Amino acid sequence: MAASGSAPKRVAAKTTRQPSATHAPTALEVDELLADAGTSIVVVCGSGGVGKTTTAASLALRAAEQGRKVCVLTIDPARRLAQSLGLVELDNTPRPVVGIDTSAGGSLDAMMLDMKSTFDEVVIAHASKEKSAEILSNPFYVALSSSFAGTQEYMAMEKLGQLHAEGAWDLIIVDTPPSRSALDFLDAPERLSALLDGRFIKLLLAPAKGPARLLSTGFGVVTSALNKVLGSQVLTDMQTFIAAFDTLFGGFRERARQTFALLQDDRTAFLVIATAEPAAMREASYFVERLAADQMPLAGLVVNRVHDSRLVPISVAQAQAASGHLADGDAYEQAVGELLDVHASRLRVAERENRLRERFSAAHVEVPVVAIPALAGDVHDLEGLRLVGESLAHQS
Repeated sequence: MAASGSAPKRVAAKTTRQPSATHAPTALEVDELLADAGTSIVVVCGSGGVGKTTTAASLALRAAEQGRKVCVLTIDPARRLAQSLGLVELDNTPRPVVGIDTSAGGSLDAMMLDMKSTFDEVVIAHASKEKSAEILSNPFYVALSSSFAGTQEYMAMEKLGQLHAEGAWDLIIVDTPPSRSALDFLDAPERLSALLDGRFIKLLLAPAKGPARLLSTGFGVVTSALNKVLGSQVLTDMQTFIAAFDTLFGGFRERARQTFALLQDDRTAFLVIATAEPAAMREASYFVERLAADQMPLAGLVVNRVHDSRLVPISVAQAQAASGHLADGDAYEQAVGELLDVHASRLRVAERENRLRERFSAAHVEVPVVAIPALAGDVHDLEGLRLVGESLAHQS
């Protein structure tokens, strides 16, 4: 395990808005975050198409090659994480990543959440053999565990809790799904509690709670109505499943609350990923404010694919003026003029990106930021991930 050194200070659970649009953000010290032995979970979140999966993989690889024992868990069903780590595929079991530098004593495992397999594992672990067989074969359970809204997010909480409880890794990096649903797992405990305490569930449990309820006129009327809507077999499957599953409800709820508390703990760090585009930065603000509202420890913002032309001291006006003079020249001069036009276009993009970053930092003055320059091509192997990791650690 890497030495802790001086732990990076986490963002307080609030954001402060300032009128200034030129606030210089605090630099996000990524290596300090990864080396801090007190950091045991890093949750990477952000909207789609911002390089979130690549960022998670590069963080995992960099931490492993610096001596941490790392497991990276993706909830995103896309296969990009497996491809970039050189794995044929990922499944619900952590798989070792080969080809990394283990000289510092670190290791790297990777896996992708399979919500049905995780649900099955929970049932088998917490129910008797007979009861688990009854649940696993129930048609309503099969549908619930495979496609029911919210199951993926809840199972992500279960899997994260399992991995942390195993104690085989000192750092777990979670790559969440794209879009705002990436934070839906924060709502999983409350949604589960609302479901289990709801009137509909209590109504469906009524037949199992005693003959008096079963014979009541009110229940008979409601059952008749549900039969017409759902069909008698579907309703029977639901009642059978819920009656069998009733003994497990409390355990599900308690483990979800424990994992939620773990996410609020100082051992966890959330990283928000964005690109310097208006929509992505708005989503980043949403993530930051939502995390603050839930008192989740935010480590900072990573802005991917940033354009920066500071090394070429030619302004937009100078490039456009020179290009205009060369437009009527020979083929060589025209080619140079076209290059100057491209340079001017890149500068305008960079200026727009800088304004967006400045606005974000003005609105969220306590959020550390790191900006990563745009690469020439896609990242699809360990060398590309190392390059991204270097940029994360050394760009600002």
